[in-house]
Amino acid sequence: MTTRAATKLDLDPATVRKARSLARKAGRPIVRLAQQHTTVSVERATLRLAGLSGADAEGTPWANRLLDAVRADVGLDHGVALPVWDALVRGEAEDLTTLAQKASAGSVRFEIPDGTRAKRARTASRRQVGAGIRQVDRRRAERDRLIKRHGDAPRQPWIYLIVATGDIYEDIPQAQQAAREGADVIAVIRSTGQSLLDFVPEGATREGFAGTYATQENFRLMRAALDETGKELGRYVRLTNYASGLCMPEIAALAGLERLDMMLNDSMYGILFRDINPVRTFVDQRFSRQVHARAGIIINTGEDNYLTTADAVEAAHTVTTSQLLNEYFAKEAGLEDWQLGLGHAFEIDPAVPESFRLELAHALLARELFPKAPLKWMPPTRHMTGDVFRGYLLDGFFNLVGAMTGQGILLVGMMTEAVVTPWLSDRDLALQNVRYVLDAAGGLGEDFHPAPDGLIATRARQVLGETIDLLERIVHDSDQEGDPPLLAAIADGTFGTMKRPPDGGRGLEGVARKADGYYNPASEILEEK
Repeated sequence: MTTRAATKLDLDPATVRKARSLARKAGRPIVRLAQQHTTVSVERATLRLAGLSGADAEGTPWANRLLDAVRADVGLDHGVALPVWDALVRGEAEDLTTLAQKASAGSVRFEIPDGTRAKRARTASRRQVGAGIRQVDRRRAERDRLIKRHGDAPRQPWIYLIVATGDIYEDIPQAQQAAREGADVIAVIRSTGQSLLDFVPEGATREGFAGTYATQENFRLMRAALDETGKELGRYVRLTNYASGLCMPEIAALAGLERLDMMLNDSMYGILFRDINPVRTFVDQRFSRQVHARAGIIINTGEDNYLTTADAVEAAHTVTTSQLLNEYFAKEAGLEDWQLGLGHAFEIDPAVPESFRLELAHALLARELFPKAPLKWMPPTRHMTGDVFRGYLLDGFFNLVGAMTGQGILLVGMMTEAVVTPWLSDRDLALQNVRYVLDAAGGLGEDFHPAPDGLIATRARQVLGETIDLLERIVHDSDQEGDPPLLAAIADGTFGTMKRPPDGGRGLEGVARKADGYYNPASEILEEK
């Protein structure tokens, strides 16, 4: 990603520093909370990095079976590594899969080792998990080699297009054809409801509602297909999926092992829009982002979703606030600027006077607050009515804002949004719209300089000021139980109007506070870099 000088809005550097400082203050207690806890998905991700895969005859992954057996015997507060590799060192089974099978049958009892036994278990677990992380490193290097060999996307913003048939074998030809028509990034949208499954399905899947299941085999199949098409086209085609929901850490690990390039990974999306417990989410997202950092994966955050439930003008500052928080959490976990696909969206009601100028203000503010980040610019959805002609025009305006403000990742808008799941013909027309606008606009962004005291610059400064006001309230307000202030703000409905208390939501039973002797080799290795 290229560095863009933040000059067009003439933002006060001291004001920008203050916003980032407040985001750090709001985020630090959440990081401490995450460091103090583990979850079933973090521990299962560790087993998957060690090579455990497959499922029993009922489709329950061996990672779940093994974790559940360990948890039943000794709890989760020491982590899964010590009891599992202690059992392996003691000769209870020759490998992880056999151990999982025996544990599922009730023929293995797990213990928390100490002394020499604990040291041996730590050494063995680190060796095996380390081999998995080295595989992630190899896949990252492989991406770099392929980009060097075949070339990269011809320009920015990268054109990002979704496929969503539910059948991986139908997704593949659609994805390949989309790449031939100009898409730089293919996102395989995930089956509705998978975020609420506390396991990752196994194998290639041929049915899914409004999307295709995120599985390791589906990742492998699509990655291989896009590599083939990339070689044909002479440019690397990127692949995106979703590391969110109850299995966020596991899906991140699988993405690293199968060389995905981007993952949807927001710090609050699961809390707000899937009612997943806040503590569970923050613990899982920190580990998943450490994996993404190691794998060289770009994350896409979900601030655009706030504007599907809140007014895009009145709530614009909540988007900027969340972007700043997402930036802090991402960098704390090891992600670099070029990996921060911070989200925002073209969602102002077209009936609002000066709506296009307001959209320009919001998009340019994001661009200049995060000059080194790619940014993910999302098309209109909330105010798409089913009138495909009006929708096509709105998408054209959206594409124009993307070109004028230098967005890094431009999601292709569909004229049939809110009507049907798009056909190939719909996608082709949408890609024509993008190509026309980007070609016609060219370097328009170089010539676009809003008046210093005009509506665009004034609106951007107003949103930044409201962002600081909100962050100050978050930092200085806390609930009576002493929860981190950000948890209290989420509980109050600050973001997306959703109220999510820290002791509610799905997945809370899968959280454990770490004991003094807790050990996780994956966390240890990822923290070292």
